[in-house]
Amino acid sequence: MSRRLRIPRPRTAAGKVAGVLGAAVGVAAAGLAAGVVGERLLVRRLKADPTDPYAHEQFGTQRYDEARTLQMPDGTDIHVEVVEPTRPVTGHPTVVLVHGFCLDMGTFHFQRKMLAARGDYRVVAYDQPGHGRSGKLETGDYDLTALGRTLRRVLDEVAPEGPLVLVGHSMGGMTIMALAELYPELFGDRVVGTVLMATSGGLVAETKLVAPAMLGRVGAPVLYMMSNATRYGGTVIDKARKSTSNVAWLLTRKYGFGTAKPSPALVSYVEMMNSRTSADTVTRYLRTLATHSRFPALAALAGTPVLVVVGDKDMITPVTHSEEIVRRLPHAEFVKIHDSGHVVMLEHADQVDAALERFLESL
Repeated sequence: MSRRLRIPRPRTAAGKVAGVLGAAVGVAAAGLAAGVVGERLLVRRLKADPTDPYAHEQFGTQRYDEARTLQMPDGTDIHVEVVEPTRPVTGHPTVVLVHGFCLDMGTFHFQRKMLAARGDYRVVAYDQPGHGRSGKLETGDYDLTALGRTLRRVLDEVAPEGPLVLVGHSMGGMTIMALAELYPELFGDRVVGTVLMATSGGLVAETKLVAPAMLGRVGAPVLYMMSNATRYGGTVIDKARKSTSNVAWLLTRKYGFGTAKPSPALVSYVEMMNSRTSADTVTRYLRTLATHSRFPALAALAGTPVLVVVGDKDMITPVTHSEEIVRRLPHAEFVKIHDSGHVVMLEHADQVDAALERFLESL
Protein backbone atom coordinates (compact mmCIF):
# COMPACT_ATOMS: atom_id res chain seq x y z
CA MET A 1 0.00 0.00 0.00
CA SER A 2 1.47 3.32 -1.04
CA ARG A 3 1.96 6.04 1.53
CA ARG A 4 1.00 9.61 0.73
CA LEU A 5 3.60 12.29 1.35
CA ARG A 6 2.41 14.48 4.20
CA ILE A 7 3.78 17.99 4.53
CA PRO A 8 3.99 18.78 8.27
CA ARG A 9 2.07 21.80 9.44
CA PRO A 10 4.18 24.55 11.00
CA ARG A 11 4.43 24.67 14.77
CA THR A 12 6.66 27.68 15.28
CA ALA A 13 5.32 31.25 15.36
CA ALA A 14 7.06 32.00 12.05
CA GLY A 15 5.72 28.76 10.64
CA LYS A 16 2.17 29.68 11.58
CA VAL A 17 2.58 33.00 9.76
CA ALA A 18 3.85 31.09 6.73
CA GLY A 19 0.90 28.69 6.92
CA VAL A 20 -1.70 31.46 7.03
CA LEU A 21 0.02 33.33 4.22
CA GLY A 22 0.37 30.13 2.25
CA ALA A 23 -3.32 29.38 2.39
CA ALA A 24 -4.21 32.88 1.21
CA VAL A 25 -1.58 33.05 -1.48
CA GLY A 26 -2.25 29.54 -2.72
CA VAL A 27 -5.80 30.69 -3.46
CA ALA A 28 -4.46 33.85 -5.13
CA ALA A 29 -2.12 31.82 -7.33
CA ALA A 30 -4.90 29.44 -8.30
CA GLY A 31 -7.17 32.36 -9.08
CA LEU A 32 -4.63 33.93 -11.39
CA ALA A 33 -4.09 30.68 -13.27
CA ALA A 34 -7.78 29.76 -13.51
CA GLY A 35 -9.49 30.31 -16.83
CA VAL A 36 -6.19 30.85 -18.66
CA VAL A 37 -5.05 28.43 -21.37
CA GLY A 38 -1.65 28.55 -19.73
CA GLU A 39 0.08 31.09 -17.52
CA ARG A 40 3.14 30.75 -19.73
CA LEU A 41 1.23 32.01 -22.75
CA LEU A 42 -0.35 34.79 -20.70
CA VAL A 43 3.00 35.98 -19.40
CA ARG A 44 4.51 35.81 -22.87
CA ARG A 45 1.67 37.96 -24.23
CA LEU A 46 1.96 40.53 -21.44
CA LYS A 47 5.72 40.78 -21.82
CA ALA A 48 5.39 41.45 -25.55
CA ASP A 49 3.74 44.85 -24.97
CA PRO A 50 5.18 47.10 -27.71
CA THR A 51 4.38 50.24 -25.68
CA ASP A 52 6.59 49.31 -22.71
CA PRO A 53 8.52 52.53 -21.92
CA TYR A 54 11.26 50.60 -20.11
CA ALA A 55 11.78 47.82 -22.63
CA HIS A 56 15.36 48.97 -23.26
CA GLU A 57 16.23 50.25 -19.77
CA GLN A 58 19.47 48.75 -18.46
CA PHE A 59 18.37 47.62 -15.02
CA GLY A 60 20.89 46.30 -12.54
CA THR A 61 23.87 48.19 -13.91
CA GLN A 62 24.68 51.60 -12.49
CA ARG A 63 27.86 53.61 -12.14
CA TYR A 64 29.62 53.73 -8.81
CA ASP A 65 32.91 55.25 -7.70
CA GLU A 66 33.66 52.82 -4.90
CA ALA A 67 32.47 49.38 -3.85
CA ARG A 68 33.20 48.01 -0.40
CA THR A 69 32.56 44.81 1.49
CA LEU A 70 31.95 45.32 5.21
CA GLN A 71 32.14 42.33 7.53
CA MET A 72 29.65 42.38 10.38
CA PRO A 73 30.39 40.81 13.80
CA ASP A 74 28.20 37.82 12.87
CA GLY A 75 30.42 37.19 9.85
CA THR A 76 27.97 38.50 7.26
CA ASP A 77 29.56 40.44 4.39
CA ILE A 78 27.66 43.59 3.38
CA HIS A 79 28.04 44.92 -0.17
CA VAL A 80 28.13 48.72 -0.35
CA GLU A 81 28.39 51.08 -3.32
CA VAL A 82 29.21 54.79 -3.23
CA VAL A 83 28.54 57.40 -5.92
CA GLU A 84 30.59 60.55 -5.36
CA PRO A 85 29.20 63.94 -6.44
CA THR A 86 30.62 65.31 -9.67
CA ARG A 87 29.94 68.88 -8.56
CA PRO A 88 29.82 68.78 -4.76
CA VAL A 89 27.93 71.46 -2.85
CA THR A 90 29.05 72.35 0.67
CA GLY A 91 26.48 71.28 3.23
CA HIS A 92 24.62 68.84 1.02
CA PRO A 93 23.87 65.59 2.88
CA THR A 94 24.90 62.11 1.88
CA VAL A 95 21.81 60.22 0.70
CA VAL A 96 21.67 56.64 2.01
CA LEU A 97 19.34 54.20 0.23
CA VAL A 98 17.95 51.28 2.26
CA HIS A 99 15.96 48.68 0.30
CA GLY A 100 13.19 46.30 1.31
CA PHE A 101 12.49 42.59 1.71
CA CYS A 102 13.27 40.25 -1.20
CA LEU A 103 14.74 43.15 -3.20
CA ASP A 104 18.18 44.75 -3.41
CA MET A 105 19.79 48.17 -3.90
CA GLY A 106 18.44 48.17 -7.47
CA THR A 107 15.05 49.04 -5.97
CA PHE A 108 16.18 52.68 -6.15
CA HIS A 109 17.31 52.42 -9.77
CA PHE A 110 15.67 55.64 -10.92
CA GLN A 111 16.36 57.67 -7.78
CA ARG A 112 20.04 56.77 -7.87
CA LYS A 113 20.14 57.57 -11.58
CA MET A 114 18.52 60.97 -10.94
CA LEU A 115 20.87 61.86 -8.08
CA ALA A 116 23.94 60.78 -10.07
CA ALA A 117 22.80 62.92 -13.00
CA ARG A 118 22.37 65.95 -10.71
CA GLY A 119 25.88 65.39 -9.37
CA ASP A 120 25.49 67.45 -6.20
CA TYR A 121 24.74 64.69 -3.69
CA ARG A 122 26.85 61.80 -2.47
CA VAL A 123 24.90 58.53 -2.63
CA VAL A 124 25.43 55.38 -0.57
CA ALA A 125 23.52 52.17 -1.33
CA TYR A 126 23.92 48.71 0.15
CA ASP A 127 22.33 45.27 0.03
CA GLN A 128 20.65 44.07 3.20
CA PRO A 129 21.92 40.79 4.74
CA GLY A 130 20.82 37.80 2.68
CA HIS A 131 19.91 40.02 -0.29
CA GLY A 132 21.67 41.00 -3.50
CA ARG A 133 25.44 40.72 -3.25
CA SER A 134 25.58 40.69 0.53
CA GLY A 135 26.27 37.50 2.45
CA LYS A 136 23.89 35.34 4.44
CA LEU A 137 23.77 34.49 8.12
CA GLU A 138 25.42 31.17 8.87
CA THR A 139 23.00 30.36 11.70
CA GLY A 140 19.93 31.79 13.39
CA ASP A 141 17.18 34.14 12.24
CA TYR A 142 17.51 37.61 10.76
CA ASP A 143 16.46 40.40 13.06
CA LEU A 144 15.39 43.99 12.42
CA THR A 145 17.43 45.17 15.39
CA ALA A 146 20.50 43.64 13.74
CA LEU A 147 19.54 45.38 10.49
CA GLY A 148 19.56 48.67 12.41
CA ARG A 149 23.08 47.89 13.61
CA THR A 150 24.11 46.99 10.07
CA LEU A 151 22.87 50.39 8.86
CA ARG A 152 24.84 52.06 11.66
CA ARG A 153 27.98 50.18 10.59
CA VAL A 154 27.48 51.32 6.99
CA LEU A 155 27.16 54.93 8.17
CA ASP A 156 30.23 54.70 10.42
CA GLU A 157 32.40 53.15 7.71
CA VAL A 158 31.24 54.91 4.55
CA ALA A 159 29.73 58.20 5.76
CA PRO A 160 31.36 58.91 9.14
CA GLU A 161 31.03 62.70 8.87
CA GLY A 162 28.54 65.27 7.65
CA PRO A 163 24.75 65.37 7.39
CA LEU A 164 22.72 62.37 6.24
CA VAL A 165 19.36 61.75 4.62
CA LEU A 166 18.07 58.21 5.05
CA VAL A 167 15.70 56.81 2.40
CA GLY A 168 13.99 53.53 3.23
CA HIS A 169 11.49 51.45 1.27
CA SER A 170 9.29 48.86 3.01
CA MET A 171 11.63 46.79 5.23
CA GLY A 172 14.22 49.51 4.60
CA GLY A 173 11.92 51.97 6.38
CA MET A 174 11.61 49.49 9.25
CA THR A 175 15.41 49.29 9.34
CA ILE A 176 15.57 53.07 9.76
CA MET A 177 13.06 52.78 12.61
CA ALA A 178 15.27 50.12 14.22
CA LEU A 179 18.23 52.52 13.88
CA ALA A 180 16.16 55.26 15.55
CA GLU A 181 15.23 52.88 18.36
CA LEU A 182 18.88 51.98 18.95
CA TYR A 183 20.54 55.34 18.30
CA PRO A 184 17.98 58.16 18.69
CA GLU A 185 20.82 60.65 19.21
CA LEU A 186 21.74 60.36 15.51
CA PHE A 187 18.51 62.05 14.44
CA GLY A 188 18.90 65.81 14.42
CA ASP A 189 22.65 65.49 14.89
CA ARG A 190 23.75 63.48 11.85
CA VAL A 191 20.43 62.52 10.25
CA VAL A 192 18.86 65.76 8.99
CA GLY A 193 16.04 64.15 7.02
CA THR A 194 14.24 60.82 6.59
CA VAL A 195 12.21 59.46 3.68
CA LEU A 196 9.87 56.54 4.41
CA MET A 197 8.40 54.84 1.35
CA ALA A 198 5.63 52.22 1.46
CA THR A 199 6.49 51.07 4.96
CA SER A 200 4.92 50.38 8.35
CA GLY A 201 5.62 51.13 11.99
CA GLY A 202 3.94 47.95 13.16
CA LEU A 203 1.12 45.46 12.70
CA VAL A 204 3.03 43.90 9.84
CA ALA A 205 1.19 40.62 10.36
CA GLU A 206 -1.86 42.44 8.98
CA THR A 207 -0.04 43.32 5.76
CA LYS A 208 0.93 41.11 2.85
CA LEU A 209 4.62 42.04 3.12
CA VAL A 210 5.95 38.50 2.90
CA ALA A 211 3.41 36.73 0.72
CA PRO A 212 3.48 38.46 -2.67
CA ALA A 213 7.15 39.34 -2.57
CA MET A 214 8.28 35.77 -2.36
CA LEU A 215 6.09 33.19 -0.73
CA GLY A 216 3.22 33.83 -3.09
CA ARG A 217 4.95 32.02 -5.87
CA VAL A 218 4.59 28.60 -4.32
CA GLY A 219 1.31 28.21 -2.43
CA ALA A 220 0.64 26.52 0.89
CA PRO A 221 2.48 23.18 0.51
CA VAL A 222 5.85 24.79 -0.22
CA LEU A 223 5.23 27.35 2.51
CA TYR A 224 4.93 24.48 4.96
CA MET A 225 8.20 23.16 3.57
CA MET A 226 9.77 26.59 4.06
CA SER A 227 8.71 26.68 7.71
CA ASN A 228 10.63 23.41 8.06
CA ALA A 229 13.52 24.45 5.83
CA THR A 230 16.17 22.60 7.80
CA ARG A 231 14.23 19.36 7.22
CA TYR A 232 13.79 19.74 3.48
CA GLY A 233 16.84 21.76 2.48
CA GLY A 234 16.88 25.14 0.73
CA THR A 235 17.88 23.67 -2.64
CA VAL A 236 14.74 21.53 -2.85
CA ILE A 237 12.52 24.47 -1.94
CA ASP A 238 14.23 26.81 -4.41
CA LYS A 239 13.62 24.28 -7.21
CA ALA A 240 9.94 24.19 -6.27
CA ARG A 241 9.79 27.97 -6.43
CA LYS A 242 11.41 28.14 -9.86
CA SER A 243 8.88 25.65 -11.23
CA THR A 244 6.14 28.24 -10.62
CA SER A 245 8.01 31.24 -12.05
CA ASN A 246 5.21 32.31 -14.41
CA VAL A 247 2.69 32.42 -11.57
CA ALA A 248 5.30 34.38 -9.59
CA TRP A 249 5.54 36.94 -12.40
CA LEU A 250 1.74 37.33 -12.43
CA LEU A 251 1.62 37.70 -8.64
CA THR A 252 4.41 40.28 -8.71
CA ARG A 253 2.42 42.20 -11.31
CA LYS A 254 -0.76 41.96 -9.22
CA TYR A 255 0.64 42.75 -5.78
CA GLY A 256 3.59 45.00 -6.56
CA PHE A 257 1.96 47.43 -8.96
CA GLY A 258 -1.14 49.63 -9.02
CA THR A 259 -1.63 50.57 -12.66
CA ALA A 260 -3.79 48.39 -14.89
CA LYS A 261 -0.92 47.82 -17.35
CA PRO A 262 2.42 48.13 -15.55
CA SER A 263 5.64 48.01 -17.55
CA PRO A 264 6.50 44.35 -18.24
CA ALA A 265 10.18 45.24 -17.94
CA LEU A 266 9.59 46.64 -14.44
CA VAL A 267 7.60 43.57 -13.41
CA SER A 268 10.39 41.33 -14.68
CA TYR A 269 13.01 43.40 -12.85
CA VAL A 270 11.15 43.20 -9.53
CA GLU A 271 10.53 39.48 -10.02
CA MET A 272 14.23 38.96 -10.79
CA MET A 273 15.17 40.62 -7.49
CA ASN A 274 12.55 38.49 -5.71
CA SER A 275 13.83 35.26 -7.22
CA ARG A 276 17.43 35.96 -6.23
CA THR A 277 16.43 35.86 -2.56
CA SER A 278 16.76 32.27 -1.37
CA ALA A 279 14.02 30.37 0.43
CA ASP A 280 16.37 30.01 3.39
CA THR A 281 16.68 33.80 3.67
CA VAL A 282 12.91 34.28 3.39
CA THR A 283 12.21 31.76 6.14
CA ARG A 284 14.70 33.34 8.49
CA TYR A 285 13.15 36.80 8.08
CA LEU A 286 9.59 35.66 8.85
CA ARG A 287 9.69 36.05 12.61
CA THR A 288 11.18 39.54 12.77
CA LEU A 289 8.83 40.89 10.09
CA ALA A 290 5.79 39.35 11.75
CA THR A 291 6.65 40.90 15.13
CA HIS A 292 7.85 44.34 13.94
CA SER A 293 6.39 47.12 16.12
CA ARG A 294 8.39 50.33 16.37
CA PHE A 295 5.92 53.18 16.56
CA PRO A 296 7.64 54.58 19.70
CA ALA A 297 10.92 54.82 17.76
CA LEU A 298 9.30 57.38 15.46
CA ALA A 299 9.63 59.91 18.29
CA ALA A 300 13.32 60.21 17.38
CA LEU A 301 12.26 61.62 13.99
CA ALA A 302 9.98 64.28 15.47
CA GLY A 303 12.61 67.01 15.39
CA THR A 304 13.78 66.53 11.80
CA PRO A 305 12.07 66.77 8.39
CA VAL A 306 10.29 63.62 7.24
CA LEU A 307 8.81 62.68 3.86
CA VAL A 308 6.32 59.80 3.71
CA VAL A 309 5.52 58.35 0.28
CA VAL A 310 2.99 55.63 -0.53
CA GLY A 311 1.02 54.36 -3.50
CA ASP A 312 -2.75 54.61 -3.12
CA LYS A 313 -3.12 51.00 -4.34
CA ASP A 314 -0.37 49.47 -2.22
CA MET A 315 -1.64 45.99 -1.34
CA ILE A 316 1.42 45.01 0.68
CA THR A 317 1.75 47.89 3.15
CA PRO A 318 -1.58 49.67 2.61
CA VAL A 319 -2.04 53.43 2.81
CA THR A 320 -3.37 53.18 6.37
CA HIS A 321 0.12 52.25 7.58
CA SER A 322 1.64 55.42 6.12
CA GLU A 323 -1.27 57.44 7.48
CA GLU A 324 -0.53 56.10 10.96
CA ILE A 325 3.11 57.19 10.63
CA VAL A 326 1.97 60.67 9.61
CA ARG A 327 -0.51 60.77 12.49
CA ARG A 328 2.40 60.18 14.86
CA LEU A 329 4.64 62.61 12.94
CA PRO A 330 2.22 65.41 12.02
CA HIS A 331 5.03 67.60 10.68
CA ALA A 332 5.84 65.03 7.98
CA GLU A 333 5.16 65.77 4.31
CA PHE A 334 2.77 63.13 2.98
CA VAL A 335 2.80 62.21 -0.71
CA LYS A 336 0.19 59.70 -1.87
CA ILE A 337 0.72 58.68 -5.47
CA HIS A 338 -2.29 57.78 -7.60
CA ASP A 339 -2.50 54.38 -9.30
CA SER A 340 0.63 53.05 -7.63
CA GLY A 341 1.40 49.86 -5.77
CA HIS A 342 4.14 48.81 -3.39
CA VAL A 343 7.14 49.46 -5.65
CA VAL A 344 6.09 53.09 -5.99
CA MET A 345 9.64 54.36 -6.64
CA LEU A 346 9.87 52.15 -9.74
CA GLU A 347 6.29 52.31 -10.98
CA HIS A 348 5.98 56.11 -10.74
CA ALA A 349 9.64 57.09 -10.71
CA ASP A 350 9.08 60.61 -12.05
CA GLN A 351 6.72 61.56 -9.23
CA VAL A 352 8.89 59.98 -6.55
CA ASP A 353 12.02 61.62 -7.98
CA ALA A 354 10.28 65.01 -7.96
CA ALA A 355 9.15 64.57 -4.33
CA LEU A 356 12.64 63.47 -3.29
CA GLU A 357 14.28 66.41 -5.06
CA ARG A 358 11.90 68.88 -3.41
CA PHE A 359 12.57 67.35 -0.04
CA LEU A 360 16.35 67.48 -0.43
CA GLU A 361 16.28 71.05 -1.68
CA SER A 362 14.15 72.11 1.31
CA LEU A 363 16.72 70.98 3.88
